[in-house]
Amino acid sequence: MAAPALDRKLGLADVTLIVMGGIIGSGIFVNPSVVAARAGNGAGALGAWALGGAIALAGAYIYAELGSRRPEAGGQYAYLREAFHPGLAFAYAWALLLLIQTGGMAASAMTFARYLRELAHVPLAEGVLSALVLAALTLVNALGVRAGAGTQNVLMVLKIAAILAIVAAGFALGSHSAAPPATAAPPATGFGSAMVPVLFAYGGWQTAAFVGGEVKDPSRTLPRGMVLGVVGVVILYLAVNIACLRVLGAAGLAATPAPAAALMRAAFGETGGRVLALGVAASTLGFLSQSMLTAPRVYYAMAADGLFFGGIARVNARTHVPVRAVVLQGVAATVIALTGEYGRILDTVVSADWIFFGLSAACVFALRRHDAAAGAPTTATVPFHPWTTLAFIAASAWIVFQSLAHDPRNGAIGVALMLAAWPVYLLWRRFAAPRP
Repeated sequence: MAAPALDRKLGLADVTLIVMGGIIGSGIFVNPSVVAARAGNGAGALGAWALGGAIALAGAYIYAELGSRRPEAGGQYAYLREAFHPGLAFAYAWALLLLIQTGGMAASAMTFARYLRELAHVPLAEGVLSALVLAALTLVNALGVRAGAGTQNVLMVLKIAAILAIVAAGFALGSHSAAPPATAAPPATGFGSAMVPVLFAYGGWQTAAFVGGEVKDPSRTLPRGMVLGVVGVVILYLAVNIACLRVLGAAGLAATPAPAAALMRAAFGETGGRVLALGVAASTLGFLSQSMLTAPRVYYAMAADGLFFGGIARVNARTHVPVRAVVLQGVAATVIALTGEYGRILDTVVSADWIFFGLSAACVFALRRHDAAAGAPTTATVPFHPWTTLAFIAASAWIVFQSLAHDPRNGAIGVALMLAAWPVYLLWRRFAAPRP
């Protein structure tokens, strides 16, 4: 009797919303102020968001081609394994579990718990609430990919509604009609520094590729969903920034630490503030749901290669979900959330994350050569390759440099943790069963 396998149940709408859910977190409700302050003027701020969107779209096209060439569970893990070396793929999965995905999930769980305490006056500590919400999402995603995707889709619709409410508030108010800020804006630091929080805010489109083994007609659905999702996010992000600039002006936006809240309160009073708080809570919960749906597939793929505990690759016969991989992700995020030290860990994330973005883009060159030699009939989808691909790799390298220059100690910790994966990989390989 054949072992249970992953079930292909996700369609184009699911992939599109998964892409958008992986990008949009709570940052868009705050980051416009940071970007405007660093850019120094409205044109520079909008230009940074537009350029960031173009870079994200280039990344989406790159991952769209990779997804069509290797529509497997694990996404980025599979691309690195096939293009370069299993050890590099292992290092990515290692960093994802110990650093990138788990740290981000812990931070989002704590943010959600903070808003829930304020909105519902729940008499529980933030760490306990974080653990409870992570446990609930672990259970939902263990019930099946359809249940996990359905939950993620509902939360994504709530996110979009919250963002559209901010845009509506911006156009309901007159130009520069919000109350002037009580504090002066921080000094501008230039367009380059403004791009850093923009590119951070656009990260996350790649996680849809993790569920490539559960997508219907993945060679067509993954590329279309990735591009549509990123285009949707770019439109929403630009609309929010235009609304903020219209009401607050460049100087007012730069000096307002919570611009979305300022717009909603100015347009709709305290009710608007509460609606925004609900929107932020839904946004952080949606990121958690998306992460719990996608990231465990990387650990599943690694275990299927014999480079992790074998039970993590076991698929439940009833739900067709790698339940143990889902539980592993939930437990790891819960441990960090309960310690309350996630902020220190998040400081180490950026350098490792963008190193792997650049390496994954380089996979396009390697896999094109490999498939051409094998006579594979895969269609190339990256427009203006190799120039756009090389530009994305350069942008990734620039982000890594900026993050290391901004916080060399924690950035170096992230890189060191990533390099520590190599001896662990060599140890696992000694005991690994050959990959079919």
